[in-house]
Amino acid sequence: MKTRVTAHHAPTFALNLIVCMPSSPLRLVLATRNAGKVRELEALLAGLPVEVVPCPAEAPEVEEDAPTLEGNAEKKARALHAFTGMAALSDDTGLEVDALDGRPGVRSARFAGEHATDADNRAHLLAELRGQTNRRARFRTVLAYVGEAGALHTFEGICEGQILEEERGTGGFGYDALFVPDGHAETFAEMPKESKNRISHRARALAAFTNWLEQAAA
Repeated sequence: MKTRVTAHHAPTFALNLIVCMPSSPLRLVLATRNAGKVRELEALLAGLPVEVVPCPAEAPEVEEDAPTLEGNAEKKARALHAFTGMAALSDDTGLEVDALDGRPGVRSARFAGEHATDADNRAHLLAELRGQTNRRARFRTVLAYVGEAGALHTFEGICEGQILEEERGTGGFGYDALFVPDGHAETFAEMPKESKNRISHRARALAAFTNWLEQAAA
């Protein structure tokens, strides 16, 4: 069984999710060791009947070599489900820049090289866009959820915006200091976490996931 849901708009988390879900929380292991992603996912899931379990230190590393975000997310979720026997949630996120024909996309975390830091990737992006007037871009997140029985469900969230010519803000991670979402004047790195978590690509994907959980439990 496989489903896919896409969310382009700001999320509305289901207020009656707690009523519809079973009394015991869903134990959900996160297929990421990225501290920024873990904090963001935990914040977005706070208040829901979900027990977030960190990725075990002994879990095998998964090579993210799929050609799509969905492929990488599925690969990580299936590997962690196989290792733990638990429901697993993973994500892969890419920044798609129009002037670069959609790059860096699936290679966003390695845009400046295999061992690039966030700062390296941001600098490389600015260099690639030097002299470009078209700064349109979007963050795209694909969440892959593998349930205890092994069924796969994917959820996509998209946030449109612009790439600045210089960094602004010290919060967030990745390309946040360069990205201004449509309808806002601040970069993701300048926004309070609560504001970012209301509109981000990851929040939109997670909203689709939690709404699906509600419907599945109804």
